[in-house]
Amino acid sequence: MSAAEFSIKLRVYIEDTDAGGIVYYVNYLKFMERARTEFMRALGFGKAYIFNHNLMFVVRDVGIRYHRPARLDDELSATVRLVEVRGATLLMQQEVYREDELLASALVTIACVDRAGVRPRRLPKDMLDILRSAQGC
Repeated sequence: MSAAEFSIKLRVYIEDTDAGGIVYYVNYLKFMERARTEFMRALGFGKAYIFNHNLMFVVRDVGIRYHRPARLDDELSATVRLVEVRGATLLMQQEVYREDELLASALVTIACVDRAGVRPRRLPKDMLDILRSAQGC
């Protein structure tokens, strides 16, 4: 993981697994969602900021690859790295690790939309500036 990545720690609970104790495939997307949420919060864009600016973020595209399974009680880390910041979209590289072992990797495109009409809208200028700065870390 590089210095430009944001990372959070996660624990695998029974609710995250299938009957065999292996993390169910869709839960990796949930782990990545948590990492994106905490990444934005760390930059000052928590839920209050987002709601006060009448915007939402939606996943427009996601391509995920599963490398190795995570298991019940594993401690994981989920990472976020901004690849591209555009006027209304963010492209993020995300990964889930168990220590140094890559378990899942994804390229996620997030679109900014207005809350009322759920139509694309530009990111607020202050957010855009901070995100572009975070991309260059």
